[in-house]
Amino acid sequence: MWTRVEIKERAKDVLRKGYWKAFLVSLIILIVGGSSNGSSSSNWRSEGQIDIDPQLLLGIIIGVGLFAVFAILFRIFIGSVIEVGGRKFFIQADSSEPNINHVMSGFKNGYGNTVLTMFYRAILLIGWFLLLIIPGIIKSYAYTFVPYILADNPDIKPSRAIEMSNQMTNGHKFDMFVLDLSFIGWYLLGGLALGIGVLFVNPYRDATMAQLYLKLRQGAIDGNITSYNELNLIPVEAGSVESDEWKSVFDRDEY
Repeated sequence: MWTRVEIKERAKDVLRKGYWKAFLVSLIILIVGGSSNGSSSSNWRSEGQIDIDPQLLLGIIIGVGLFAVFAILFRIFIGSVIEVGGRKFFIQADSSEPNINHVMSGFKNGYGNTVLTMFYRAILLIGWFLLLIIPGIIKSYAYTFVPYILADNPDIKPSRAIEMSNQMTNGHKFDMFVLDLSFIGWYLLGGLALGIGVLFVNPYRDATMAQLYLKLRQGAIDGNITSYNELNLIPVEAGSVESDEWKSVFDRDEY
């Protein structure tokens, strides 16, 4: 079992080793993940009839459509891969010096499979949210660790990554929800500084989720849900990494 206090304390230990690197990685994840809450609107005001040039309106619609298509393609082929690399950064930061080069590791190993798996995950989530909001939220927690699993093994099959994340989060979804709620105070405090302060909370949450993954990953290995071999983990010298005697085969200096 795990507790919020335990997971958060381990996350703080990671951040102490390189907060500003973690801040930059979290910012990159936020940008490529397209999770901005910003919105814009415009109001047409006229005392008489509104006269809109049809060609101008068509140009705006085409422009918005092209931008939307570009944003979707960027998220699929670049953003999702960078997100996986960002998750890898926080995973590896637990056992070694934080290396920001991990952010781009997805372009060197298993690029095609990473894109396919993240796209498959997105389609499943869209389907669940179209069905009903509550099932969509539940499944979003069930699929939380797919990018983390890809960070460990970029060649794992999409269906297996989904299955493994489902199994790892089984019985933990409500606790994960409560864990998310525990950050609300921090986000409200960060929002007081014109919203900029929120950016400084993201590394804390990202590091916390990585620590939760490491905890549940070890539980999955112990429970024979997965194995060191499936996750590309190899034994290292005893005592070099707290209680988890493993090291990723992709944990190399070139990343």
